[in-house]
Amino acid sequence: MVVRDGAEMVRQMSPRLCDGVYGFVAATDLAVAEDALGWFREEEGVSVIRPVPAGTPDAMRQITLDVHSALDGVGLTAAVSTALAAVNIPCNMVAALHHDHVFVPEADAPRALQILQQLSAGEDQT
Repeated sequence: MVVRDGAEMVRQMSPRLCDGVYGFVAATDLAVAEDALGWFREEEGVSVIRPVPAGTPDAMRQITLDVHSALDGVGLTAAVSTALAAVNIPCNMVAALHHDHVFVPEADAPRALQILQQLSAGEDQT
């Protein structure tokens, strides 16, 4: 079931830390993106999310929000990014058709997952 209500999306988000470590990199040729998790064409070129070795500078981990959020739903991204910003964890949000995905620095991933689980449960995130 697609969820549109912001508060309900947060309650149902069921954050899950995914396997793998990723980097956001520039690609001049989409052939480089063969193993990409995703990519986006920007004015400056193509940005690719692709696997990188653990410990790589700027390495990110993916947290998938398992709620089937509506593309026109309002509030999920704001709630997630605000909760993480409050504890000084940067995030990059990627919205796909069925779920939203949060990319956080590799070292911050366990704490970010904990914060998002607490947010979903309505608990204090401190």
